[in-house]
Amino acid sequence: MHTNSTYRYIGSILLLASVTGMCNSQTSIAAGLQERPNIILVMTDDQGYGELACHGNPIIKTPNLDRLHRESLRFTEFHVSPTCAPTRTSLMTGRHEFRSGVTHTIFERERMSLKSVTIAQVLHDAGYATGIFGKWHLGDEAPYQPGKRGFDEVFIHGAGGIGQTYPGSCGDAPGNTYFDPAILHNGTFEKTTGFCTDVFFAQALQWLDAKRSADKPFFAYIAPNAPHSPYVCPEKYSQMYEGQGLNKDAIAYYGMISNIDDNIGTLLARLKEWDIEKNTLLIFMTDNGHAIASLFNAGMRGAKGTPFQGGTRVPSFWRWPGVLPTGVDINKLTAHVDLFPTLAELGRGTYGKADPLDGRSLVPLLENRNADWPDRNLFVHLGRWEKGKAAESKFAQCAIRTSRFRLVNNEMLFDILADPGETTNVIAEHPEAVAAMRKAYDRWWEEILPRLENENVTGPKVNPFKALYWKQFGGGPEE
Repeated sequence: MHTNSTYRYIGSILLLASVTGMCNSQTSIAAGLQERPNIILVMTDDQGYGELACHGNPIIKTPNLDRLHRESLRFTEFHVSPTCAPTRTSLMTGRHEFRSGVTHTIFERERMSLKSVTIAQVLHDAGYATGIFGKWHLGDEAPYQPGKRGFDEVFIHGAGGIGQTYPGSCGDAPGNTYFDPAILHNGTFEKTTGFCTDVFFAQALQWLDAKRSADKPFFAYIAPNAPHSPYVCPEKYSQMYEGQGLNKDAIAYYGMISNIDDNIGTLLARLKEWDIEKNTLLIFMTDNGHAIASLFNAGMRGAKGTPFQGGTRVPSFWRWPGVLPTGVDINKLTAHVDLFPTLAELGRGTYGKADPLDGRSLVPLLENRNADWPDRNLFVHLGRWEKGKAAESKFAQCAIRTSRFRLVNNEMLFDILADPGETTNVIAEHPEAVAAMRKAYDRWWEEILPRLENENVTGPKVNPFKALYWKQFGGGPEE
């Protein structure tokens, strides 16, 4: 173990702290965490912190996620990036997404640098079977695909959502919808039957069933594209929310989440039935704030695509029966980049130190919720500037978060401890804190600008997923 003071970055977020034990995951793990667990990471798309009954939502029905909440250790100040591809990059790499060239969700700026090492690679090299089910969104061209980034089993849609298409590389199979989608399975499209979330969970469970008796542990990354728009769901789920004053989109949005909830219930039942829940770590989180700003948001300001609390604070439930405590809240400032070093440590994986990680291992907090956890700066930036406008977008849709304060757009300071809803600008009252946060942000901005490798990329004329689909089934623009 050693201590080093360095800058740490989090998916649109910088961490400035004294970090203990950041070398690699050869360090010892305390009693209770000695066995390498199976790891299941479920991350939903566009489901905010407030889209859970256990977080106070008076309308939504999430009994299985509420149960998971009760049976888990919860990080209650857990943050991600304001949008999806950036969060996925930081989750995969343990580093700020800008450092992997990801500054957008489309236009080739969603492609995770081929120089980046993923947690799937680390766990695969440590002897884990690895599988992804659902949304990748880190590059649709062949070299960027998850099968070449550490995953043995790949069952995904293209682009940022089923049916999406944009000029260049980012696009799904032609004509895809949330019902009966064509899914790329280990390089070959399969035409599935059913609602997309059910399809992804069913495939993941089939894979888990096949791997559960193997001699090596597994890492399953289940990433449904729901409840991302378009807002559609099986009728029985929309019926649950009719007559409650919700518009059509909100009804379907909540219905999609209740459908996810049922699949979580099935997953929990299978883990118990298979008698593997005690050696399986199940993590639930979401990729950004919620997408319909008018809905319940647990008192937070902002939503997806904003630099406020409501854009980056998400659920983070960690369930490992018999190892982790249940019903425990940890309010330390944590983030998505922390998963890489945490899972690497738990899985006894190693990784190079030439390009330092930006996250911290959460293992000390898993062992002891009162463990020392030095304050950190989390630097949020939405990105999404127009092509060629990176350098002049320094203060566009950005924030700096410490354990107490959030500085938004370099002009509004909120005392989160006293004002979690970010209603009162107190920037004039805390000049020293503002000066320190601005200084750290300046250093961060200077460091990340040279890493934006995708800013001037020209994509292919045809989406790779469409080209592959037409090659397999025929058709295409040439016919």
